[in-house]
Amino acid sequence: MKIIVDTCVWSQALRRNSSKDEIIIKELTELIRDVRVQLIGPIRQEILSGIKSEEQFIELRDYFSAFQDLILKEVDYEKAAEFFNICRRKGIQGSNTDFLICAVAFHRDLEIFTTDKDFKIFQKYIPINLYKIKGV
Repeated sequence: MKIIVDTCVWSQALRRNSSKDEIIIKELTELIRDVRVQLIGPIRQEILSGIKSEEQFIELRDYFSAFQDLILKEVDYEKAAEFFNICRRKGIQGSNTDFLICAVAFHRDLEIFTTDKDFKIFQKYIPINLYKIKGV
């Protein structure tokens, strides 16, 4: 199964600050090796935003050029808005990008690899599947 990798996972892998990051890096590396990683434009934008040096930006941009973005459709944006509204009625907040990730995963039967705890809350109200790290 293909996996949408959320920005927070990419950030952890790129920072490599703790032993917890090592588990994330190992899992992400395996997914990349198995050609299971999926990317959408808004995640690419989040990853590349806020890079301090132009050199670092270019290096990261070139690295991510290996991943083609899934083509987003009107129904993805409509479903994202629907998911946003469902969760909001339950008092749950989330970003537009988070709900777009959920919508794309829903429409394409993908799992979401994230460390963002909000997605576990979303999962109580909308039909998404979260990727589980092996052995954790």
